[in-house]
Amino acid sequence: MNFLKKILKPKLPDGIEKQLLAAINSIRLDDISNNIITIKNIQDASFKNALLSFKLQLSFPAKSLWQTLEHQLSEKLLEHTDIEQVKINISTKIDARMSQNNSEGILGVKNIIAIASGKGGVGKSTSCVNIALALKKEGAKVGILDADIYGPSIPTMLGTNKKPETLNGKSMEPIDALGLQLMSIGFLIDPEEPMVWRGPMVTQTLTQLLRETNWHDLDYLLIDLPPGTGDVQLTLSQQIPVTGALIVTTPQEIALIDARKGLKMFEKVNIPILGIIENMSTHVCTNCGHEEAIFGENGGLLLAKESKTPLLAQLPLNQQLRISMDTGNPIVYADPTSELANKYIKIAHKIGSILTTQRKNYTRSFPKISIENT
Repeated sequence: MNFLKKILKPKLPDGIEKQLLAAINSIRLDDISNNIITIKNIQDASFKNALLSFKLQLSFPAKSLWQTLEHQLSEKLLEHTDIEQVKINISTKIDARMSQNNSEGILGVKNIIAIASGKGGVGKSTSCVNIALALKKEGAKVGILDADIYGPSIPTMLGTNKKPETLNGKSMEPIDALGLQLMSIGFLIDPEEPMVWRGPMVTQTLTQLLRETNWHDLDYLLIDLPPGTGDVQLTLSQQIPVTGALIVTTPQEIALIDARKGLKMFEKVNIPILGIIENMSTHVCTNCGHEEAIFGENGGLLLAKESKTPLLAQLPLNQQLRISMDTGNPIVYADPTSELANKYIKIAHKIGSILTTQRKNYTRSFPKISIENT
């Protein structure tokens, strides 16, 4: 309780403090673990004239959960006979988390999340775009780096083909697409021309795109990786401060073979695996409603269990999703209240809450020190 008194300033009556702690411990949310919101998230608590007021500062984006949180806390607190009113001010503050190596941070970016798959065609880029939009919808500042140099698809999925501008002749301004900050090699080349580049040129281009883009105060930068475990992935693990990675797969064994390789690669280079997404889990017939697991059953679930990694979602093979991506109007943006959009929002909650369990990165808090001869 001494720790509680240190946080809650000014001091609350003992009974009110205990009730506030009990209310925090009673929170139950489907999308996140029960202990992710703690008394540390409470600020400026005061009790006067039977009114208990405080600020609840969340460390992950979850605007759609604010009303539920306020209801659960108020209901529990009003059980105390001395509390007649409760006023809660909810906000979000997303911190930078530690990465896997000591590489130089990216200016304007707090956290980098790699979206990977061992095999192409499993819906990795679709997941990347919709998760980014879900994180934004929930209150985060988000960007995407399209790192698939040979087959950049993110510009098409976000319905933009603008050319990046430079304000200083040294860095490029990211393209704004549906409120996301975006950079892709697809903006810089003729879309009809194939990329006939060797590995070193590809990795150099990726590094330039990442470090020479003028990212603006991003909470999360999602990097859409090409399939496989080659040069780009190796460069990512050695030269870029990645906070965590997601693995996207489909249920069938052919896809899982390569997904396992990607998962083990990230483990070897000490990049935390935030979770696994299983795409195309089932298909529901639009005529009769029959649901069938045409690509096998629970492959992603089994991979999650064997690797002791969270399964973030099992998403259906959906025609509307495919149409939305082909037309540059992603489902989370075009139909934000749909069942499928809600699945991506739940993924965003899980990713954000998992990241809060990692150590904070305080390097940005210290000024750079330079020593000069005078």
